[in-house]
Amino acid sequence: MQTLPWLEHASPADINRAVEALYHVHGLMTALTDLDTLLERISDEGRSVARAEAASVILYDEATDELYFRVALGDSGDQETLKREVRLKPGQGIAGAAARDRVTIHVPDVEQDPRFYRDADTMSQFHTRNILAVPMIERNQLVGVLELVNKMDGGAFSSLDQHVMEMFGAVAASAVVNARLIEEQMETTRLVAIGQAIAGLTHHIKNILTGLNSSVELIEMGLEKGNDSLVANTWPVLRRSTHRISNFVQDLLLYAKPRKPIIEPCQPQRIIVDACETMRDLFNQKHVAVEIDVADDVDALHADPDALYRCLMNLVTNAADAVPDKGGRIAITARRADEQHVEITVADNGPGVPPEMRDHIFEIFFSTKGARGTGLGLACARKVVEEHGGALTLLDADRGACFRMTLPLHKNTS
Repeated sequence: MQTLPWLEHASPADINRAVEALYHVHGLMTALTDLDTLLERISDEGRSVARAEAASVILYDEATDELYFRVALGDSGDQETLKREVRLKPGQGIAGAAARDRVTIHVPDVEQDPRFYRDADTMSQFHTRNILAVPMIERNQLVGVLELVNKMDGGAFSSLDQHVMEMFGAVAASAVVNARLIEEQMETTRLVAIGQAIAGLTHHIKNILTGLNSSVELIEMGLEKGNDSLVANTWPVLRRSTHRISNFVQDLLLYAKPRKPIIEPCQPQRIIVDACETMRDLFNQKHVAVEIDVADDVDALHADPDALYRCLMNLVTNAADAVPDKGGRIAITARRADEQHVEITVADNGPGVPPEMRDHIFEIFFSTKGARGTGLGLACARKVVEEHGGALTLLDADRGACFRMTLPLHKNTS
C-alpha cells in the first residue's frame, strides 16, 4: 500500500492535532454565522496546528482585481495597518502568486525568493522568515488566500501543514462564498422592502394631498361665489387633511433619528385630554364615545410631554380608526403599576388584531389598514416609550385591541 506523502514524516501527535483541528473547523461552519469571527477562528486553528507565528485570510476583490487582508492574527506586528493599507494585485508577492496561479506556495526562506513583498513587513513592523500560501477556491472561483507565516521552531512548514491548510482553505472559501450569497439576498430583500415602503408612503401622501387640493378648490369656489356655507362645511375637511400630513411628517422625523427625551414633571391626565381633544372632530364624525379614567394616585410622572403626547395620539388614532362607525368606544386609563411605574392603557371595541399579525404590528411600515395606513404609528409609539425606559405591549382582550404603556414614574438618572 502506498503511503500518502504528507504522512511520511508526521508524528502521531501531529496527526491527532491536525484531525482535531479539522473537526473543530467543520463544526464552526454550523456554529458561527458572523463571517469575520468564523475566518478568525479558522486562521487561529491553522496557526495552532501548524505552529505558526501568524496567520492571515487575504480575500480577492473582483471589482478592483486586488487582494486585501480581511483577517490577520499574529503574536507581533501591527495587524491593523496590514488590513488597512496593504492591497496586492494577483501575482504581486507570494500570496498574489498563489492567487494568480491557484497553487499552494511554500517558501522556506523569503529572503531567497524575489516574489516576497517586503512592504507588508515594513508597514506592519513584522519580520517574515517563511510563508505557506494556500489559494482559496470555490467552484473554480478565486476567493482569496489563506497564509501562514513563520514556523515557530525555526524550520519549514511540513507536508502535513500544507495538506491541513489546503483543507482549511476549502472550508474558508466555502464560508466566504456562502456569506456573500446571504449578503446579496439580504440586500435584495432590503431594496424590495424600501421600494414597497416608499410606494406605500407615496400613496398615503397622495391621498392626503387629494383631500387638501379638493378642499382648497371648494373653499376658493365658495369665496368666489360668496357661499359662506360651502366654506364653513369644507373647512373641517381641510383642517383634518393638514392635521394628517402634519402627523405623518412628525412620525417620520420621530422614527428617523435617535432622540433623548426632554424629561420634566408632567400630568398624565392633561396629556391624555389634549390628545383626545385633538381627535374630537374624528370622534364626532364617527360618533365615538371616549372614556378617560385616571387614578387619583397618578398625579405626575417624569417624562417628555411632547413625545408622550405623540405616542398617545398614535394609539388613540389607531383606536378611532378601528372602532365601528356606530357604537364605537375607546377607554383610556392610567394606574400605578407599582411604586416605580405607571400604566396607561388604550382599549377599543374594534375587531382587534388577528393572531397572525400580533408579532408584526410594531414593525416599521407594517400596517393592517391597507392604503389608509403608513405603518409608522405603532413603531413610533414603541420607540417613544422605550426611549423613556418603558415598554409598549399589546394585551390579550376578549374584544377589540388594548395597548399598555408602562413608564417609569420618576426621572431615570442612568
